[in-house]
Amino acid sequence: MTKPTEPAKTNRRGIVAAGLAGAVAAVAALYVIAGPNGNIAGAQSCSAALDFAAAAKRFATGEVAAFLPASAPLDLQHLTFQGPDDQQMALSDFGGKTVLLNLWATWCAPCRKEMPALDELQAEMGDDNFEVVAVNLDRGGPEKPKDFLNEIGVGNLTFYQDSSNDLLKDLRKVARATGLPTTILVSPKGCEIGTMYGPAEWASGEAKALIKNAMAAPDA
Repeated sequence: MTKPTEPAKTNRRGIVAAGLAGAVAAVAALYVIAGPNGNIAGAQSCSAALDFAAAAKRFATGEVAAFLPASAPLDLQHLTFQGPDDQQMALSDFGGKTVLLNLWATWCAPCRKEMPALDELQAEMGDDNFEVVAVNLDRGGPEKPKDFLNEIGVGNLTFYQDSSNDLLKDLRKVARATGLPTTILVSPKGCEIGTMYGPAEWASGEAKALIKNAMAAPDA
């Protein structure tokens, strides 16, 4: 067999190099879409939250054993949804508070089950330093979720909603909120401390200890 000529080898190397360059460009494009997209900033601005996320690991026990401390905390303060009077709000409006951001819907059975515990947590710990921000994602308007909350006696949670589901979409772009319920613990400066995928007993002692640890993160 005749050996390939040197020009052919050079062309092959050029094709491989071009392919690698294309792959790098594709990865870069994905980062732009899924990272600093105008709604959620990248992890660099939340580097101070990393220590608190690491410290939260030892509090992820018992009822909150599935809590995942953030390895690269995201800046979530630009996430938006509607407030109780349908006004547009952002997570930055809670600046200075530790926030437990919960995404739920009435069609989600685990969401419905954990709602009383979230209400109890807000009743016990909600103040100028902490709030449970439970955002409803039902698409049919506020009547159904409000009726559900009234039926089960939830009276301590402020009603927040996002019928457009843009909040869910924004979080999915950065590999968060893969399903419902999703609950994110957010520092007073709007930085992710960690995330819980699935329901939890948020009124438990373990959950309260986890949150109290996060509340000691004023610089995060």
